[in-house]
Amino acid sequence: MVFYPPPWAPKLPFAPPDSVTIGEFMRNEIYGRHPIAKSRNPFTCGLTGKTYSVAESHRRSDLIAKALSNIMGWEPNADTPWDKVVAVFSFNTIDYLSVLHAVHRLSGIATPANVAYSASELEHQLRSSGAKALFTCVPVLETALTAAKAVGIPEAKVFLMDSPLHSHKLWAPFQTVNDLVELGLLVPDLEPLKWTTGQGARQVAFLCYSSGTSGLPKAVMISHRNVIANTMMYCLFEDVARRKDGIETQVEMGLLPFSHIYGLVVVAHAATWRGDEVIVLPRFELTDYLRAIERFKVNHVPVVPPIIIRMLSSKDILKKYDLSSIRCLFTGAAPLGKETVEEILRLYPRWRVGQGYGMTESSTVVCSTSEHDICQGTSGSLLPGFRAKVIDRDGKEITEYGKPGELLVQSPSVTLGYLNNEKATAEAFIYDEDGRWLRTGDEVIVTKSDSGYEHITIVDRLKELIKVKGHQVAPAELEAHLLTYPAVDDCAVIAVPDERDGEVPKAFVVRPASMASRKDDDMAAEIIKHVQDHKAHYKWLKGGVEFIDAIPKSPSGKILRRLLRDREKEARRAKGAKL
Repeated sequence: MVFYPPPWAPKLPFAPPDSVTIGEFMRNEIYGRHPIAKSRNPFTCGLTGKTYSVAESHRRSDLIAKALSNIMGWEPNADTPWDKVVAVFSFNTIDYLSVLHAVHRLSGIATPANVAYSASELEHQLRSSGAKALFTCVPVLETALTAAKAVGIPEAKVFLMDSPLHSHKLWAPFQTVNDLVELGLLVPDLEPLKWTTGQGARQVAFLCYSSGTSGLPKAVMISHRNVIANTMMYCLFEDVARRKDGIETQVEMGLLPFSHIYGLVVVAHAATWRGDEVIVLPRFELTDYLRAIERFKVNHVPVVPPIIIRMLSSKDILKKYDLSSIRCLFTGAAPLGKETVEEILRLYPRWRVGQGYGMTESSTVVCSTSEHDICQGTSGSLLPGFRAKVIDRDGKEITEYGKPGELLVQSPSVTLGYLNNEKATAEAFIYDEDGRWLRTGDEVIVTKSDSGYEHITIVDRLKELIKVKGHQVAPAELEAHLLTYPAVDDCAVIAVPDERDGEVPKAFVVRPASMASRKDDDMAAEIIKHVQDHKAHYKWLKGGVEFIDAIPKSPSGKILRRLLRDREKEARRAKGAKL
């Protein structure tokens, strides 16, 4: 049984263009973007109020491209995109998208990196992507330089994003984005790109790293057409409700990291393509976030569940700010429980609360909640251009509502596969008489809302990921790291609930016989510090360390995490803790 978008959702007016860069699509009205003359300024700093018009943002991107061409010796139509890979390791800034599109103007590839990465994690991304240059910012400069040095990127090819968090005046000899803009005024213009038909569908625009379920994060190859398609599909879906409410443009919160596929496509691209203004915040600080909503009269707030939970635990602070401009609070990256939704609606009954579902491999949104068809607890309906199937554990297609199975999807936004990883790419797709299907690795049920439209609910993760504040953590990555420590003979990592972060990792550890006499607390503290010293903060073992005699495994050696989860639930139930 193939599932489709609801009948009220408009169909794509034309096939997503496959011969232009994302930047060209974003600025050219012939592809359907909101008229530039009627658009708001695309990005405004939520801390300082600094902003650029649409035309200024495009101009800055063009000048940055010219400067990069001059410094790096790159030409738009020479060499391959893999010779022109640029990493961006920075907090959100109002120039973030301009830098990405500047790389694309040179027919290069941009690889956004999680700003929470440690130096070794960033080094892995720089090395595996083949990055030749790096954009970063002062707060994480030390980490960036350590990683850049390890892979041979010279300091002359490390550039600083202009951030409201720190001044750059004392950070010579690094050139800033503004320096590149100034240089771009002095160097020759670039020749036009000469792309062939279909090149945008084949050529990688972004290498975004997905944790997957094992080992180090894998590079997902996202084409220009993938992002263009999801931008068109998501905006078509959202615009139905906006038109009903008489909304032409609105103000959107830009708190989600632009390095993450959710922030990159849904906020940085889709919102600005439809003429909205994005209020950019470099990181989440509750008072800055609330102050920005009040100051800029933000209407649409995309977040992750832990931020909503933080709001609910800070009701006295919420009362100090005027949040009446908000129309819709939208969440993704992890499911949001009904009870949490009901609690936020008791505080703000006029708000609409919706959620969606997507993944890096689908170039973001698969299904979303329409503001006029909200079914709490679900992740909404399929976007225009998507088809879906649900299969059971034996690979048999499920043909009825309410029966759980793995979600498979098709869409022009489904990505090309994983870089230099044929095995993972092969495992990610299924082929049948209906074509190529992306295996999401998530267990879902399909039901109908009161209005009779199909909605998708995420039931469980077949992929064993831990989701911490919207970040994905692969247990196998942490397990491999733990096994390098002398106090760990064997181990397994699972997700445990956390009121602040949603989920956090917990390690079950088998100690070597030689260390059996050591105190548990001392060894646990050492193991926790070992992870903190080498991994991003969201990968830290905030769920603790528990020592056990043996890790439960199947005859083939696969860790039976279900038994460990059951053990954890029983322990929490005995303590009266949250399950």
